[in-house]
Amino acid sequence: MAFEFQFPDVGEGIHEGTLVEWLVKEGEAVETDQPFVKVETDKAVVDLPSPVEGKILKLHNKPGDTINVGDVIVTFGVNGESTAQAQKAPGKEAPPKKEAPPPPAGSAPKQAAPTPAPASPGRRPLATPHTRAYARELGIDLAGVTPTGKNGRITDEDVDKAAKGGPAAASPVQATQAPVPPGRAEVTEDGPVERVAASHLRKVIADAMVVSKRTSAHVTHVDEADVTDLMALYKKLKPQVEAGGETRFTLLPLFMKALVAALEQHPLLNASYDEQAQEIVYKKYYHLGMAVDSPEGLIVPVLRDLDRKNMVQIAAEVADKAARARERKLRLDELRGASCSITNIGPLGGVFATPVIHQPELAIVGLHTIKDRPAVVDGEIAIRKLMYLSVSFDHRIIDGAEAARFMTDLVKLVENPGLLMVRL
Repeated sequence: MAFEFQFPDVGEGIHEGTLVEWLVKEGEAVETDQPFVKVETDKAVVDLPSPVEGKILKLHNKPGDTINVGDVIVTFGVNGESTAQAQKAPGKEAPPKKEAPPPPAGSAPKQAAPTPAPASPGRRPLATPHTRAYARELGIDLAGVTPTGKNGRITDEDVDKAAKGGPAAASPVQATQAPVPPGRAEVTEDGPVERVAASHLRKVIADAMVVSKRTSAHVTHVDEADVTDLMALYKKLKPQVEAGGETRFTLLPLFMKALVAALEQHPLLNASYDEQAQEIVYKKYYHLGMAVDSPEGLIVPVLRDLDRKNMVQIAAEVADKAARARERKLRLDELRGASCSITNIGPLGGVFATPVIHQPELAIVGLHTIKDRPAVVDGEIAIRKLMYLSVSFDHRIIDGAEAARFMTDLVKLVENPGLLMVRL
């Protein structure tokens, strides 16, 4: 009997995804565990492996389609079945598909092999998240790029051609502006507007933010730290670490190690709250969620067991997971299980912010801009490197006094790097 493969429940509260690319064709033979399709969820772009060895009898969706958990997306032929012999496997049936409306009178008949053309204004161009990010870096509007990839997908090479002066090359003004996906133009009583459909990831982020604000009693505590000595240490360490060619060394590992040390002293900020059981769950591990600003939206990969890793190891992991987060290439297990989170807002500017807690955690720490400012040191005014640190915490479980004590200890560690080294 033919085997109908349903889009599986991949966990993490994921109920739907977008089919990005078929890696096989109808009639092609596949082996067990061979990746056969790329699917984009709100967490990552994942390859789904074939559960059987056989032949592809039917691909039920096309790239760009939204698929729900339980939808049949491919029919496999096992034991030599042909398409004509395919029968429905027991289980949940795929929902009936709506037939496309007939073409308007006078429209041209569909060609067997149409010539690739730029995406129509009302349709989002097909491209992988990596290609979209690459196009943004070059200031290229994908709506004007001629696709040459499979199923009308825009490739990196297509973007390169546009960037070298092809018909889709962006003007200097376009290159400095954030690209906006093509939408639907409207004229309101206040003036013209354009409506753009929110991406799947953006809808998930929106829902998560609302749930977090509705669930936790958010309070933010802000403190100031003099990181002059920490910066001096960092400037000494950076060339020595990078001399080995292992990885790019940033300030973030220093702050992560300080945060872990502070969490060890204040375990309540490394906990979660089981509301149904009315129990506080103290985590005996230190897995930090790291907020990454990707082209598709905010993604939070998790760095595990940071109390057991040195700063060089952490630096390599930060670089790796940040890069793969921006390309949506993280595995699902790399996006779950954080006990606390950290967000580095400083490079983007601003004085300080109030980050939203990532459920079901109880706290998130914000790192803000480091600036040269006057400070009083031993009764004298001196120019020091100062920054604000913030912690948003769930006031249902964490009292303000405990959050203040936590921040005092965190500030002490980043202001005294020698003390931090002793705690490692």
